[in-house]
Amino acid sequence: MTNVPGNTWTTLEPPLPSKASQNAFVEHARALAKVCRRERTEEAIEKARGAFVAEVTACRRSDRQALLAAGLVMTDLATQGWTVRVRSERVEVKPPDPVTDPLAEKARIRRQELVKRNAQLRQPSVQRFLDSMERQRLHDGRYVSIYSLMRDGRDLAEGLREARTHLNNGWADALSKLVDPYLQFVTAENTACEFTGLRLMDVWRYFRHTWTNQYTSVPGRTMVFLVRDRAAANHPVMGIGALSSPIMQIRERDSWIGWHPETFLDRVRTAPTRELAKWLVDTLDAAIDEIYVADLIEDGILSTRDLKTPSLAVIERLLKESAEARKKHHRFARSRDHKQKRSDFHGDEYWIAKARTHLFRSKRALALSTYLRARAVLDEAFGGKPTAEKLATLAKTGYGSDAIRRVLKKAKADRVGIAVADISVCGAVQPYNALLGGKLAAMMAASPEVVHQYRRRYAQAESEIASSMAGRPIVRASKLVLLGTTSLYGVGSSQYNRIKIPAERLGGNAEDVIRYAELGRSEAFGTSQYSEETVDALVDLVQQSDAQRVNSIFGEGVSPKLRKVRQALDLLNLPSGMLLRHHRPRVVYAVSLIKNLDDYLIGAAKRPEYIVPVNEGVAATAAIGAWWRERWLRNRIISDDVLDEIERHTTVRPVTHGARVPLQRAAPQQPMYSDLS
Repeated sequence: MTNVPGNTWTTLEPPLPSKASQNAFVEHARALAKVCRRERTEEAIEKARGAFVAEVTACRRSDRQALLAAGLVMTDLATQGWTVRVRSERVEVKPPDPVTDPLAEKARIRRQELVKRNAQLRQPSVQRFLDSMERQRLHDGRYVSIYSLMRDGRDLAEGLREARTHLNNGWADALSKLVDPYLQFVTAENTACEFTGLRLMDVWRYFRHTWTNQYTSVPGRTMVFLVRDRAAANHPVMGIGALSSPIMQIRERDSWIGWHPETFLDRVRTAPTRELAKWLVDTLDAAIDEIYVADLIEDGILSTRDLKTPSLAVIERLLKESAEARKKHHRFARSRDHKQKRSDFHGDEYWIAKARTHLFRSKRALALSTYLRARAVLDEAFGGKPTAEKLATLAKTGYGSDAIRRVLKKAKADRVGIAVADISVCGAVQPYNALLGGKLAAMMAASPEVVHQYRRRYAQAESEIASSMAGRPIVRASKLVLLGTTSLYGVGSSQYNRIKIPAERLGGNAEDVIRYAELGRSEAFGTSQYSEETVDALVDLVQQSDAQRVNSIFGEGVSPKLRKVRQALDLLNLPSGMLLRHHRPRVVYAVSLIKNLDDYLIGAAKRPEYIVPVNEGVAATAAIGAWWRERWLRNRIISDDVLDEIERHTTVRPVTHGARVPLQRAAPQQPMYSDLS
């Protein structure tokens, strides 16, 4: 890979030994370049992709896997708006130019996302799932299906037109009888809807398939919920949402809450306190105490005295041991060895076995070397008596700043997975979209009821990484205090903009609000811009190579899929740093649920001061619904265009309901009648 001087073009030069494969790569690039110049439609690109895959599949050359992977990457780049050209047998690509027109930018991103979404909907397994949800079945003496959970827009529009006559007199009562939202959590895999008998998880999944982007599962914690409307028959679904484990590193978010190292160091330097100095010592002590050291002591790597008064020699021994254990992990590790059942062990034996694996022995030795180095620095600086003055002096030095950064990193790691969650799914289901149901779903995600459910769900959850490092179960209090999310479009999100919920309406103080704060724009890295076919080809390339293995083992590091794709791109001599960027800035939002966010999220404050008491629960959720009706719904229904839009979503033939997953089927359409739904 080389950059062409003087412009933004990048040359793609995958190492293909055979001349035939080199020619095939160039010819595929020419086909894509022609599409880019003329039409750039999904159909045209897919046609070029199909022809290329067929050609590679038919050949028997030894480098065909590399050719397939490189060609599919280039195809996905064209799909994502990159420009492809061939100059003197040299293949060059250029990222899409920045779009200044917000509507055009949204349309571009929507087209990109729909390519993968539609491909997913064409999968036979997905089609079977959708058919099963739409097929009528008998439940409690009635024929029902997923359509029974879609609200007919004609009835809703008629009611809203009548409610408009009460806008200045009795409007609140009129609207509450028409739309009355509440939260329903999917607490177990087989929990069923009382009105249809359908599994709630299947209901959630069905409506998720109506989103612009494809449905994917995410690792870590996940809590999904439905927003339902008790004002209508069968309590139709108004919206869906999901909280997931947060992205570990987002600069805009971390700076806002005081987690970013430079932001925190600035705080320490400008306002040092004895409390912060003591927090450094306490956090470091707890970190060292949470590391299993029995085997390291047995093997003479360190002694109990070294833990109290560390020397440079023991730090060097730990670093060496970490490197050796990591080599053994890469040489001998098998995924199945890290998936043993907890029931096969007694007491702490399970976590001790995990701690003694090569992977976690490496991680423990490295962590100890880091913490003991920081302990030596703090011992010298504080002399056993941490003070604000000593902290100020420490923060002015390079080694002192480094020690503070390391302690902060540990404090963040302890909190990020239990106190912070990302809103990974949030939006309205038709016909509620036109009524700003997306804002309702976003507000519902910040309800004290969600906080309570999250705490209840993960109250006894043992931290996988921390427990494997400690050799004993580590359970941290799951007190949710911060929600984060990003817009799908880099030009902003009408769903999250201007959301402010007066805390007083939910049982809090008059001066407080719960709001979605816009923190800036962040361009993330990942693999979502590539099709499953491309990712599979890249992963297969890595597995067929002699390069270092990336195992799908929890605890190895960031997403195994991301690391495998990065390694494959490097094997293909393609610029992984550039090609793993989404090339679409996203707006970052955050919702603080407590008043002492910065101190609680580093562990300096032991208890969160919630803006709205968590015990308000269901009552607070109802109050959020009332506030949404007053702030958004009341004004929205004044528009005839809005009500006309709602009216077109019907659950009778001909079916024109926007909550139905948009998929062409060869089978005859199931009849739907309003009296059966």
